[in-house]
This record gives sequence, C-alpha cells and structure tokens, in this order.
Amino acid sequence: MKRIGSVLFLILGLWYVPAVAQTQGSDKEWQEALAAAKKEGKVVVAGSPDPVMRNAVIPKFTERYGIPIEFIAGRSSQIVSRVQTERSSGIYNVDVFLAGPDTTANELYGDKLIDPLKPLLILPDVVDGSNWKDGKVWFLDPEERFVVRPFSSVASLLFINTEHVKPEELRSIKDLLNPKWRGKISTEDPTTTGAGANMAARLYNQVGEEFVKNLYIDQKPVRTRDRRQMSDWLARGTQPICLNCREDDVRPLIKDGFRILEIFELDGVPGTINGSPWLLSVANRAPHPKAAQVFANWILSKEGLGIYARGYGSATARIDIDESYLKSGNIPKRGVKYFDDTAWQWIVTGRREYREKAWKVLKVK
Repeated sequence: MKRIGSVLFLILGLWYVPAVAQTQGSDKEWQEALAAAKKEGKVVVAGSPDPVMRNAVIPKFTERYGIPIEFIAGRSSQIVSRVQTERSSGIYNVDVFLAGPDTTANELYGDKLIDPLKPLLILPDVVDGSNWKDGKVWFLDPEERFVVRPFSSVASLLFINTEHVKPEELRSIKDLLNPKWRGKISTEDPTTTGAGANMAARLYNQVGEEFVKNLYIDQKPVRTRDRRQMSDWLARGTQPICLNCREDDVRPLIKDGFRILEIFELDGVPGTINGSPWLLSVANRAPHPKAAQVFANWILSKEGLGIYARGYGSATARIDIDESYLKSGNIPKRGVKYFDDTAWQWIVTGRREYREKAWKVLKVK
C-alpha cells in the first residue's frame, strides 16, 4: 500500500512540477516584457477618437505600468492611409491598432501591416481559457494568430428621440419609409467606406435593393461624416431618427435628460451582433515592440477590457466581466441566431459585395 501511495505521489509530483514551472515561467516572461517596455519609454496606439480611451484607458494603463500612451486618433481608414504614406518613407510610428473590422481585415491584415499577436499573449489572466466565453481568446483571422475580437454585442439598429418619434411608430423596418420621416433621418455618409456604407450593405443583404433605394434616396436622409453632428441632431430633434449614432456619444445626452431610445431590432430584419468598437492587432516593425506587447495583454485583461467595455457600453468575449452595466438588449441571448456583422467572411467578401451593390443604387462611382 505504501508502494502504491509512493508511486501515485511521484506521478502527481511529475505532473504538478511542470504545471507550477509553466505558471512561474509565464509570470517571469511577463515581468521581463514589462521591464523592457518601460525602457522603450512609451507605446503608440492608433484608434478611433472616443472619450473612453482618453479619459479612462490611457490614465489607468499609465498609472498601472508607468508607460505613457501616445494616442493617434482618427477614422481607421485615415490612420491606415497615414501609416502607409509614412512607411513608404521608411517611417514606422505605430505599435498597436484598435481599428474597425473592414480596415483590419482588408488593409492591416490584407496588406501585411501587422505581426502575429498570438505569440505575444503571455499574461496569465489573458491566456487562461477559462476566462473567455469560447474557452480561448477569440482570434478572427483565418490563421487565428493576427486579429483578436474582444467584443460581441447585440448591435443597435438605430436611435430615436421619443419627443418626436413614438416607439410604436417604428415596429417594422419598413416603417422607416413612412413619408412622415422624410428628411428626418440622419446617417453617416453611406457613399464612403465606414459605418454608413456598412449599414447600407447590411440592409441591402437583409431587406433588399428596393428598400435601400427607398430609404437612402426617396426618404432624403441627412448625411454627414461627423458622428457627433448626428447625435446633436438627434438630441435637438431636427433628425430624430439616427441610423449610425454611437452609444458612447448618446449616453451623455441621456444623462442630460434627452429622451433618446436605443432600438435593437425591428420586424423584418434579424438581430445583429458585432465586434464594435474595435479589433486588436499589433503593427509589424513596431518602434516599441515590448510596450506594444504589454498594452495588448493589458487591454485584453479583465481590468483593461472591463474599463473599455463599461465606458463604451459593449459586451465582451470574457466571462469574468460583470455585465450589469449593459442594457439587456446589448447582451446576446442564448439560442438566438444573430447576423454577425463582424464575421471574417462577411467583412472580406460579403460586405464589400453588398456595399458595392448599395453604391450602385446610390450612384456612387
């Protein structure tokens, strides 16, 4: 009996030692990366100009690690255009991209501007699959190495100002075609790549060509490339229906007492999930590679992702972040089949195909 116990102890010991060593090794690797990142002096992150990054993420990361963040804010397409221009002159300025799906898949990944991210993930809090809803970090690209999708929320379909639009007046997607709303709908410009064109593509795919023509031409929606302008119009009631307003722009208006309602679904169009606000990737030939590694690990951690998710109002792919801050409509329901607006194949082929079809309807050359 003693012999059996000794053998069992030996087997367990052999199993346990490598497990402990692996944990300690991961921690050691993280500490070494952190020390090297501090020596590099900063990390350069490119992303959309939302207040969550400036007001919450940057201060917390800098406080946590003593590494300043230089934040390059702008539309994803503009940032990539700038990066490509700089690279043609041998200038490499950006370490980390927090970019939209189209830009990430078709330009950052498609033009080979990024490095594999998977080997850089070493923070135990991140690599532990039990912390993620799918049992692992969600890599979106075909190789499952380059692009991480940290978010998956039910997407808002539109916002309305209930002082001007009663919820019962919008039960079906085709209620948007009521002549009463002509000139009263705002949209991000659907004739350029971005949220406006993406929604037009989605509606073309789900509702059809005739609906897109009726909505975007006959209803005379007011177009803009300034998303803040749309939320201002929404609050004032000049355009009380907004197709592309963003939650982080609308939330302060609701706090200020404006009667704004977020609508997630209407009859005639399936519910949609997406990976908004961004996908994560790291630049190749990054000027601060270790600082990039530290930021990428931290922004995927419970603390980093939790800060961003709460500030922006998105559901994450992590299982250990309290989602009580979310509206119930934002959280994907089990057993419901959603249209995934951030599915890789839709991004690289489907959306482009339907966006071009929508552009033909809109007579965009």
